[in-house]
Amino acid sequence: MVKDLNKEYGIAKALRFELDEHGMARALIKTPAASAIIYLQGAHITHFQPKGEKPLLFLSSKSNFAPGKAIRGGIPLIYPWFGAKEDDPKAPMHGFARTSPWQVNMAHLLGDTVAIQFALDIPDHSSLRFHASVGAQLHIELEAQNDSDAPLTFEEAFHSYFAVSDVRNVFIQGLSRTPFIDKTDQMSRKVDGDQALRLEAETDRVYVDTQATCRILDPSAKRCIKISKTQSASTVIWNPWSEKAGTMSDIGENEWQRMVCIETANAADNAITLEPGERHRMSASIGIECFDPPALSAKMPHPQSRRMRRAG
Repeated sequence: MVKDLNKEYGIAKALRFELDEHGMARALIKTPAASAIIYLQGAHITHFQPKGEKPLLFLSSKSNFAPGKAIRGGIPLIYPWFGAKEDDPKAPMHGFARTSPWQVNMAHLLGDTVAIQFALDIPDHSSLRFHASVGAQLHIELEAQNDSDAPLTFEEAFHSYFAVSDVRNVFIQGLSRTPFIDKTDQMSRKVDGDQALRLEAETDRVYVDTQATCRILDPSAKRCIKISKTQSASTVIWNPWSEKAGTMSDIGENEWQRMVCIETANAADNAITLEPGERHRMSASIGIECFDPPALSAKMPHPQSRRMRRAG
């Protein structure tokens, strides 16, 4: 398979395919602008590193790399439900897209950017296309088409794990005064405060009705990661914190400190419904923005200064 992929889609000095040490097929991308790794299972990006930067994505040292097993870290693709499936508790968490084998159907090089497209077709359900452009920024897009003869309702997300120096000391901008569902507090509805978000405990929030750009301000790393998006009305913030991480077999000891998930999504209130034949495209762009400590210091509150209130 790898030989055929390299023959049809390989790009000299920029894109090649290989089997990893576990026998899993993946695409290796390297240009003067950036490097990336994308697994064919799940069309799962596990690495993205712009030139001159440390990797932007977190990958657990205990991630599973096996057919049908979800990889912990990078950017899993969530579709067609988010979390557990309401009418089938035995269904796989977060849907089937992230553990299904995808097909490569396009790749080309434009300047220092490699563009690659993956396809997953579910008979009588939907056709999915995942586009990734790897350059100084990472641009990703998930396109879903309803191939059934009835309306199709689904949830979707880029379950992006971002690498940080210490999650307890970073700040997230872009969600102030935004309503969210708190999954750690019996799905209660709340509204965030008016300052940057700083995590202090296990966090699992679905922010709804927001198309805002988010930024991760990481003073210790002296960097700012910017996540902008289109056709996405939800943003999910997640970190398991110490107690829950200790029960998870695919996260290394204390690795929860080095990651935060900021997920571009359409979930909960913002689930998508398509009529037969209709398409929907959700996209995100991820990159580094200039870190300016004097300009940002006023936006970094002490944890005790944050406030939130219940919606209603």
